[in-house]
Amino acid sequence: MMISKYFAGEDSPMASCAQYCLMDLGGTRRLVMMLTPEGRGDFTSQAGEALAAMQSILRGKGAAPVFQTVFLRNAGDQAQCQKLLSAHYGTQIPVTSFVYQPPCTGAALAMEVWAIGGPSVCIERFSQGALAVAHDGVRWVYVSGATPEDANPSCGAHAQTINALGRMQNALVNAGSSFENVIRTWFYIGGITGPDKAGAPGPQRYIELNRARAGFYRGVRFCPNVPHPDKFEIYPSSTGIGMKGEGLAASCLAMETGRSDVLLMPLENPQQTPAYEYSHVYSLKSPKFSRAMALALRDYVTIWISGTASILNSESLYPDDVEKQTEQTIENIEKLISAENFAAHGAQGIRAGLQDIAKVRVYVKRPEDFARCKAVCDRLLAGVPAIYTVADVCRPELLVEIEGAAFVNRK
Repeated sequence: MMISKYFAGEDSPMASCAQYCLMDLGGTRRLVMMLTPEGRGDFTSQAGEALAAMQSILRGKGAAPVFQTVFLRNAGDQAQCQKLLSAHYGTQIPVTSFVYQPPCTGAALAMEVWAIGGPSVCIERFSQGALAVAHDGVRWVYVSGATPEDANPSCGAHAQTINALGRMQNALVNAGSSFENVIRTWFYIGGITGPDKAGAPGPQRYIELNRARAGFYRGVRFCPNVPHPDKFEIYPSSTGIGMKGEGLAASCLAMETGRSDVLLMPLENPQQTPAYEYSHVYSLKSPKFSRAMALALRDYVTIWISGTASILNSESLYPDDVEKQTEQTIENIEKLISAENFAAHGAQGIRAGLQDIAKVRVYVKRPEDFARCKAVCDRLLAGVPAIYTVADVCRPELLVEIEGAAFVNRK
């Protein structure tokens, strides 16, 4: 297995701030691109810059885009963005999530795009929001942008979440899969720390999201046919993060395989209380997710790192200090994916570190904190492709949240 990370200008004269990581997994190639335009023209010109950079990166790589997340500064640009993406990809458009989070740089949009290639790769398209990729005896199903049928925030975050999860479940079934195969989720929710209904007292919208998720997950036995340790409860890894407006959107990744030589590991952090064991002080129903999900297959391990913040045990640290919060967040990630923590989960010999992270998303609550947060990330996550967006975090005192993906050579 080989992992290579590149930045704009290293192998092509790209004008945009383009970063990517190429993972050669022996027969298949995975490619993740983080694209944030540097130009400040109109939306069409900035989107064109990002798409041209992507095309330049893909040239000669033998990989096709399958899943992408588009971060928008203005919700009103989504229709134009959809037209541009349709014209660019034609019938081969990847499943796409639109998230109303302004890029910290001031750009009109930023894009995270995953591509895959290889002689055994088979891609199936079921709808605009569902796609499956099969290779090496494993089938992955991507579902994007599951939004409630009734986007009116007056119906409440609980109803919105239940509806979005139901639509996600239907998309999985239409793709020949099921909800129990989900290993990674994303929830983007407007007004995440605000009251559930505008102008009314009551629980925060994130608390209501957690109540809905807990109810929907009740009775679901995740990944029952994939070997995994019995030491910890198994829930998908997840990110629950704010966005502009008052809507909600959810996406997921599901995995199914008949192979007996794989190992699926939900990871918990030795420095943190498992989220699903949080007390009612933080949420009426605890957040049902794992801190990370790792899949060992052949000689490599893929790790999906959940949204992580400056929390030890279950307490928030360093209020109003974005630099220390960023440092603590990255330390939590480092502990989470460490060899010692893998060994504690029953997986000896997997040695992962920050250098194995293929990409990160950094969510910054206050735009004025961007430069200081990025300086810490540049120091501790040097060379890791990143996108920075402005987004509220699930607790009012938290200023930054980081999620990522890592690939580790087992040898």
